[in-house]
Amino acid sequence: MSWLFLIVAGILEVVWALAMKQSEGFTRPGPTTVTIVAMIGSFALLSLAMRSLPLGTAYTVWTGIGAVGAFVVGVAVLGEALTPMRAVAAMLIVSGMITMKMSSS
Repeated sequence: MSWLFLIVAGILEVVWALAMKQSEGFTRPGPTTVTIVAMIGSFALLSLAMRSLPLGTAYTVWTGIGAVGAFVVGVAVLGEALTPMRAVAAMLIVSGMITMKMSSS
């Protein structure tokens, strides 16, 4: 169950990052509210996952899902550039998350 909490927490991190971008510096109430609610949910689920997962593993996977997810959303939804170097960087983050997961007991 901890891994499910962690994955959903990471997805919520992507949600709040996108909503923060759309809030335009917290000047738009709707996206600002989504940002705050998603942040609280993300942190709450991360804390539940950390009850049984090692700190380093949980935090690495959580931030990795958020970073790569935000990158993918930026490219797919916001039309940000997909360059070879950015794609390699995202793949390195994913490989780090996989390695961290495999090294956990």
